[in-house]
Amino acid sequence: MDNVPLPPSAPPMICPQCHFPVQPEYYYCPNCGKSLHEAPLSTSLGTQLWIYAFSIILPIIAFLAVSRWPGVKYIKSADPEAQQIGVIAAVLMGISTIVSFWLAIVWIQQTVQSSVNSVGNLGGY
Repeated sequence: MDNVPLPPSAPPMICPQCHFPVQPEYYYCPNCGKSLHEAPLSTSLGTQLWIYAFSIILPIIAFLAVSRWPGVKYIKSADPEAQQIGVIAAVLMGISTIVSFWLAIVWIQQTVQSSVNSVGNLGGY
C-alpha cells in the first residue's frame, strides 16, 4: 500500500457567535446561523433584470424603497461582473430620475397653463 499524503486542509475557523468550529468555506455557522462572510452576489439574468427594473421604477415610487435597492451592494462588490451590474443599475436609476422630474415639470406646467386658460375664459361671461 502506498502511503500517499492527503492534501492539507484548511484549519477550521471558530464562529464568533457560538465558538463552534466551522470550515473556512462556510458562509454561515451550521450551529447558530451567524453569517461568517458574505455569500457571492448572484449575477444571473433574472437577477440582473430584477435589479434593472427596480432601478428604473425606484424614482417613480419616490425613493420609498431606496433602502432595499441592491445596487449599492453590487457596486461595492469585489466581483467585477457584480460591479458592472451595480453601475448599470445606478445609471438606469439616474436616467429614470431625470425623466421622472422632467415629466413632473411638464405636467405641472400644463396644469398651470390650463388653469390660467380656464380662469381667463370665465371673465368673458
